[in-house]
Amino acid sequence: MSSLPTNPRVITTRRLPDSVETRMSQLFDAVLRKNDTPMSADELRAAVADCDVFVPTVTDDIDASVIEAAGPRLKLIANFGAGTNHIDVGAAHARGITVTNTPGVLTEDTADLTMALILAVPRRLVEGDRRLRAGEFDGWGPTHMLGHRVRGKQLGILGLGRIGSAVARRASAFGLGVHYHNRRRAPESIERELDATWHAELEDMLHTADILCITAPLTPDTRHIINARALSLMSPDSYLVNTSRGGIVDEAALADALRAGRIAGAGLDVYEGEPLPHPDLLALDNVILAPHIGSATHESRQEMGEKVLINIRAKMDDHACPDRVLPPGVGMSMAS
Repeated sequence: MSSLPTNPRVITTRRLPDSVETRMSQLFDAVLRKNDTPMSADELRAAVADCDVFVPTVTDDIDASVIEAAGPRLKLIANFGAGTNHIDVGAAHARGITVTNTPGVLTEDTADLTMALILAVPRRLVEGDRRLRAGEFDGWGPTHMLGHRVRGKQLGILGLGRIGSAVARRASAFGLGVHYHNRRRAPESIERELDATWHAELEDMLHTADILCITAPLTPDTRHIINARALSLMSPDSYLVNTSRGGIVDEAALADALRAGRIAGAGLDVYEGEPLPHPDLLALDNVILAPHIGSATHESRQEMGEKVLINIRAKMDDHACPDRVLPPGVGMSMAS
């Protein structure tokens, strides 16, 4: 017997692509968000109390208080996104509520943006664009806008998961050496495929890396793992790129390091206090600030929506949800 009714009530927290919303309305009793502003905490609690399936996004803080407000009919939180650090998965599991995500489909697009920042930051591309638009370009000169060559440099990847591996493949094509730090070493076959060198200690990789690329999930262990001390281990000619989660980097410490020239530059797509970066970063020319667009392609968003629909249908049919996320220590989580 299915744990969901034949026409489950599904509530979304943000506007989704038109085709996804159309299909959701055809398949379910869908209550779609009419505007594209994040729900307040009170709205989140009211929503989970009145649905069978809840579809949040990364902008929603689904903490224990929201889970506690869930009505008995809520059986599935089908997250529109791969990361689930904004959901108290443990609290949901304790209430018998399944949590799913959308892994895999945003890997290549996020890796593309990461590689774009790896190329753009050392070559000062966005800074150059700003200068030209401001009328500050007087013509070519031998010492004008000097950056750093990418080929031959060493890329350190913090978190060699799906996205980190996709970045490594792109980096190799640009002549970068690949290093990585995970809590556990990747299989030898993966290291051979990526020609990647494992560093058991993050500090060792930071000493080696000309470019530090962050593709790790945000967990209690990784929050502010890149802090003032970690940044002090990098060279003055090194760069940092973060397309994972803002909380992994201490932004105040990063702004200090950039301003003081302790590292050469940074490219960020995510922020601790999103949607706003640390105010000190806004005044710096040696940082590129992207508005969280790592997976922002038509193709990725469509495929994320399809995964949400598949997980809902699986729950309706009383089948195992293909993208179920479990709390730490409970089986194997499929979150990336």
